[in-house]
Amino acid sequence: MQRRIESTQRPRPARALACLTAAAGLLFLAGTTSAGDGDGPSAATALQETRLTMDKWIETQQIISKERKDWQQGKEILLGRLDLVKSEVTTLEEKIRQAESTVGEANRRRDELLAENERLKAVGAQLGDGVTGMESRLKELLDSVPQPIRTKLLPLSQRIPEDPANTRVSAAERFQNVLGILNELNKANNEITTGYEVHTLADGRPSEVQAIYVGLAQAYYVSASGEAGIGRPGADGWKWESSKAVAGDVLMALEILQGKQTPAFVALPVRIQ
Repeated sequence: MQRRIESTQRPRPARALACLTAAAGLLFLAGTTSAGDGDGPSAATALQETRLTMDKWIETQQIISKERKDWQQGKEILLGRLDLVKSEVTTLEEKIRQAESTVGEANRRRDELLAENERLKAVGAQLGDGVTGMESRLKELLDSVPQPIRTKLLPLSQRIPEDPANTRVSAAERFQNVLGILNELNKANNEITTGYEVHTLADGRPSEVQAIYVGLAQAYYVSASGEAGIGRPGADGWKWESSKAVAGDVLMALEILQGKQTPAFVALPVRIQ
């Protein structure tokens, strides 16, 4: 750009200067010739024209100087703008490189997160299947749990979803609920539980009885009339059978548990399966 400006601007003042110089020389020669012929007015006219020509020449030199100065200033402005544009281009290129690096890092991180998300989904699906199986087995187990314990576990057992495939409860909450039920069952299996229940006696009449549950595998009851029975868990719930022989021992065990008798060894029949 600089060379083009110099090649188009500089010859113009040079040609103008050459033309004015030649014109001034011709006028000077004409004025000299006229003066030699003794023509006074012509000489004065030539002198006047020469002065005018010199004024024009001086004016032209001033114009040329001004144009040269303006051209130099314009050149400096253009060079400054060119440097500024080059600096901006360099800055933009650096920002582009940084943006490309940032985008590359973001894409890499996104791919890692997507892969981690897929892995977590797979693990979540496995956990969901696992807790669904545990809940199904717990439901079967709760059918054979003594009624007092089942009533105690009701707040937890009601939280087991009816349709595991369409539940909003998270797998973590379901696991926590399963563990809570298992903890209560394990606790109950190591304790002796007593309570009042209604059972059908040997004569077919329903009657209120006092029941003793030894863990989750054995139970006994005795009525106010002295009728007794033995209960064991089955696939469809607890199975009870009358047994008058254990009435005294069951009543003794109940009184010991209630603090009415001194602690003593009481022999009750147990069936181990």
